[in-house]
Amino acid sequence: MSSIRVLFIGDVVGVPGREMFQKHIGRIREKYQIDGLVVNGENSSSRGRGINPRIVEFFRHNGADVITSGNHIWAAREILPYLAENKHILRPANYPAETPGVGVTTFECKGTTVGVINVQGRVFMKDDLECPFRTVDSILTYLKGKAKVVFVDMHAEATSEKMGLGFYLDGRVSGVVGTHTHTPTADDRILPHGTAYITDLGMTGALNSMLGMKSGPIIKHFLTQMPVRFEVESEGPMVMYGAWIEVDTQTGKALKIERISVVDEDIIVAEQ
Repeated sequence: MSSIRVLFIGDVVGVPGREMFQKHIGRIREKYQIDGLVVNGENSSSRGRGINPRIVEFFRHNGADVITSGNHIWAAREILPYLAENKHILRPANYPAETPGVGVTTFECKGTTVGVINVQGRVFMKDDLECPFRTVDSILTYLKGKAKVVFVDMHAEATSEKMGLGFYLDGRVSGVVGTHTHTPTADDRILPHGTAYITDLGMTGALNSMLGMKSGPIIKHFLTQMPVRFEVESEGPMVMYGAWIEVDTQTGKALKIERISVVDEDIIVAEQ
């Protein structure tokens, strides 16, 4: 039996998140014998919302095979032409076909073609998107014969929608990982028909923050209901959350899923 291990890193937030990722990703790959790497980068700009071509290349330089995204993918205008020309960064597949970029790609991993699908949830989010369930159905038809190992990044707010997609795809994809809420969940497991699942990978950024952002302005918003400017938190210990999945390359079934958690008190954040 041959297998591969693919590591998934949750939403990287701002400069602190990027520096945390860069400092530790090599050691983590070596420790867990990782073969492939998928990173959610939609919050990795200096202001914590969006991504630009330079940051995409940063992730690629540090070993990422695919960069996934979500509802903030359109925040930086300079990403639009880059999306149209490059397939190693994904926007959610259930956006209209006319939007720049693609929602599915493949990469080679130890001689195995791996498919990655990115979809966005609709519950408590943008509810006029195409159904993520039916979107994945369509993409799996496209991937048939191209990739036996397939992963889905479900960028969604509601745990019920993520779980629903996990069970819906159980046995048809190798893994479903949730992103967007930035809070790691402890429900990593292999579903009955062989699909690895976790509701949310978590994030990479400041531990003592609210989803990687300074808590003060957000608390002020809760108290006053007035608009505030969110700012990336750069103080205190930093964390990197994620999970790796081991897959049988012959069957496409998951063999193991394991969460990772790294805390670093010594990250020095560069000028933003």
